[in-house]
Amino acid sequence: MKKFLSIALVLVLIVGCFAACGNSKNPAASGTDVPETDETPAVSGETIKIGLLGNTTGDNSQYGIAVFNGAKLYIDEVNAAGGINGKLIEVVEYDEEGDSQKAITGYNSLVDSGVAGIIGSVLTAPTVAAVSVAYEDNMPMISASATASAVTYNEESDTVYSNMFRSCFIDPYQGEIMATFAKEELGAATAAVLVNSGSDYSVGVAAAFVETCNELGIEVVASENYAGSDTVDFASQLTNIAAKNPDVLLIPDYYNIIALVAEQAADAGLKTALLGVDGWDTVADYVTDLSLLDGAYYCAGYSTEDTSDAVQGFISNYEAKYGDTPNMFSAQAYDAAAIIVAAMTKVDTEAPELEVGSDEYRQAVVDAMKATDADFVTGHVTYDEYNNPQKTAAIIGFADGASSFWGNFGA
Repeated sequence: MKKFLSIALVLVLIVGCFAACGNSKNPAASGTDVPETDETPAVSGETIKIGLLGNTTGDNSQYGIAVFNGAKLYIDEVNAAGGINGKLIEVVEYDEEGDSQKAITGYNSLVDSGVAGIIGSVLTAPTVAAVSVAYEDNMPMISASATASAVTYNEESDTVYSNMFRSCFIDPYQGEIMATFAKEELGAATAAVLVNSGSDYSVGVAAAFVETCNELGIEVVASENYAGSDTVDFASQLTNIAAKNPDVLLIPDYYNIIALVAEQAADAGLKTALLGVDGWDTVADYVTDLSLLDGAYYCAGYSTEDTSDAVQGFISNYEAKYGDTPNMFSAQAYDAAAIIVAAMTKVDTEAPELEVGSDEYRQAVVDAMKATDADFVTGHVTYDEYNNPQKTAAIIGFADGASSFWGNFGA
């Protein structure tokens, strides 16, 4: 693993700051081999529809809203630059409320509306549900946030969902990254895990973390569970873990759980470095006393403190449009939109005779997405045999009652 992999990313996708300077080149990623022009293509009057599938109401709706905002920001920028070779992108949204059955209904609704590709869904379970149908249609899809392995690969049937991609890293990767970080950067010799047994996300990350710890020679001295995201009392589990005095404790869950655990850990006498994953994003907004997390680290898709032009340009444009600082999910959604739009641009340029939405068109877009090899806001993206992106993770640390960007870590 490479430490402090701080790469100066080159944003080869159009962002608003470039548009403000009068640059109107075609916003396709460099890895697609789509020729750029110095003039904005004339708008043809034709449109290409892209669907947004996710949860913008209900529990965890903040994730869906962030994803929709990030994706729409990129698409707005593409349309401002002339669209896809003069064809403007029409966004069709469907709120599935985080429900798996409604995600299938939403997918079918988007297909009926004539979308040529879909960004979504947001949460893992609805995404897996939608993919099971979309695979049969070979509908190009990309999720910005669904991290479970099952999103792109059905282990039971040994099926790779060849039409499904993601711009975020997967659950096992996060477990591997944090175990390696604990060994190489924190010098951990012992570890513990606190797992939400009712969450595939939490279980998947923890399993990979434990496996990697074993490979690296870190002894896992305690493994405690809690049953579901409604749990509010962790005293018993934390007391058991404290008795083992591990060097690090991985808690792979979302910010609301972490806020509760952080407040209860001190009462249990726990004096260990807490480790987390991307579900921790925005935890600083929910912990009443951030000093409770001093010494903790988690991995994320990106950091607002990354000084690269790509990241800072994206943040500036997002804040101008929405009046708020974008989180990791918005950044990954921006990239998800960039990846599928670049693929569509490549197809429209190289095979303009293909009817948008036809079987041949869908396969060509899927092939172009698979060939992605370009720089984006959250890192340089290529895809492995399971359509999972190979990229670095941003490590966020806590000290003196504040969080900060430690650096990029990983392959």
